[in-house]
Amino acid sequence: MKVLSRRAGRRIARLPGAVARRALGPKLLRTGVGARAWRLAVAAPGLPEPLRFRMAQSVGRGMDKANRPTGGALALESAARRTKNRRRRADLLVGAARIELARGKAPRALTAAITAELACADDRYARGDTNAAARFAIAALQVTTNRVLHFDRTTSPLTDDPQAYLAPLHRSSAIRAMTTGAGRAAPAAEPPAGRPLRMLMLTRNNANFLTEIRERYEAHPGVEVRTLDIQEVPALNKLATSYIRMAEHRLDGDREYGREAEKLLRPHLDWADTVFIDWCVGPAALLTAVDPGTTRVVVRLHSYETFTLWPFLVDFSRIDDLVFVGAHLRDLTIAAVPQLKSAQAPRLHVIHNAMDLAAYVHPKVPEARFTLGLVGISAVAKDPRWAIEVLRILRAEDSRYRLFLLGSDVAEHSPAAREYVVQYRRDLAELEPSGAVRRLGQLDDVPAALSEVGVILSSSVRESFHCGFVEGAASGAVPVGRDWPFFAGKANSARTLFPADWVVATPQEAAARILEVTATEESWRKAGQAASEHALASWDWPVVQQDFDRLLLP
Repeated sequence: MKVLSRRAGRRIARLPGAVARRALGPKLLRTGVGARAWRLAVAAPGLPEPLRFRMAQSVGRGMDKANRPTGGALALESAARRTKNRRRRADLLVGAARIELARGKAPRALTAAITAELACADDRYARGDTNAAARFAIAALQVTTNRVLHFDRTTSPLTDDPQAYLAPLHRSSAIRAMTTGAGRAAPAAEPPAGRPLRMLMLTRNNANFLTEIRERYEAHPGVEVRTLDIQEVPALNKLATSYIRMAEHRLDGDREYGREAEKLLRPHLDWADTVFIDWCVGPAALLTAVDPGTTRVVVRLHSYETFTLWPFLVDFSRIDDLVFVGAHLRDLTIAAVPQLKSAQAPRLHVIHNAMDLAAYVHPKVPEARFTLGLVGISAVAKDPRWAIEVLRILRAEDSRYRLFLLGSDVAEHSPAAREYVVQYRRDLAELEPSGAVRRLGQLDDVPAALSEVGVILSSSVRESFHCGFVEGAASGAVPVGRDWPFFAGKANSARTLFPADWVVATPQEAAARILEVTATEESWRKAGQAASEHALASWDWPVVQQDFDRLLLP
């Protein structure tokens, strides 16, 4: 049968164009025989490479349209194994990876695809073609950091083994050149005496975590603050989102990019003594594309950035201080970004998010004792299904327990996220009608809503800090947090950030802690009070403010 199939594949490969196009129609490709015949055809020995390449691309697209994405990816991978041309081979393997990613699946040949694309980048870089090298390097980075792999599932290959996962990138000569620091002509200067410190706060459409920090220094007599949202300046925004131009500039190719950035940013840099950039994304990459002169540059990295291509486009040699929200994110980012271990690396700090926790202290209604709360559920990484499983276990013991979900519902950013949402909605269909689960949506007054919550959960697979969890603890809700799986068992994790009795490994452990602490109203209120006191003493803004003052003030 196998020999006959191979012969059939060779015959299909020799079909005239019009006949072949009909043979590639969805009707035939939906059948097992047709799909297998075409997979064998594109891998048949003796085919001219250009013909094999064109056929494989047509078969891949056709099978995908025929709802056989796995077959389409296999066909492209089979053709790649018989393809010597470096560029065609990369196109076939990356094409196979993209078919699977578009269906929400982790590609089987992911490493091969990334490696093949980087081989093209390295080749073009060696030949002096920096534009092609940049395009191919960005293509490899976009596959490596695709959201399906890191954001829309409850696992990530990056956190499993960052050095092994990123090894193809770290071996690439183009990527190494792209991430080599250009340095600065002069170190950051001490602020001049006799006038306020001039601080520029730089963002791009996300100042959500800056409120307390900005208000603190706007009111400080020794500081003059300006803010710049790059998205509001079209020319800057275009530069801050031009991946390929950024990459080519880092490869010493697109010098016009540097000149444009210099012209637009220099007035801001000449004014500022310190630039504080929140989020290590486009604005950080853009600003470090120019020599900041004697202006001090401080960048804060949250969590999202480490799983993206941005650390490969930011020149860390032009950053003086890099701030992490949690030690576990610092450790992961250092493992992923070799520049942070070089002699040109910035100073590294861990400073927690700025939060007005005192605003969350409200009396609890008695019914709150049996009400669980989860704040922030918009991403798959928040994994509200884990919280729902905790609720199921509790309700098997006592039907008074219920769960409030606060915030926008889980977003369907990709097919992988949709798969999660389908299961999540089944959970809701089971539990919402009885009132066991209530979705409260986006709220203007979260502190008031938390007065009805007696147990605050953190169900996430990864967090940088989880403000909602800590805000719930400050409100007097008993904290029961998952040992975030992306970091569990590592030197720093949820267990090193929070008190030991706040963190559990499984829904069963979570339910056992909740049953124990809510056994009586007295024990519940006592545990909630202790949690509130710890949260306020550790993370309230008057405490964290001192860390920012030490970092930012002369």
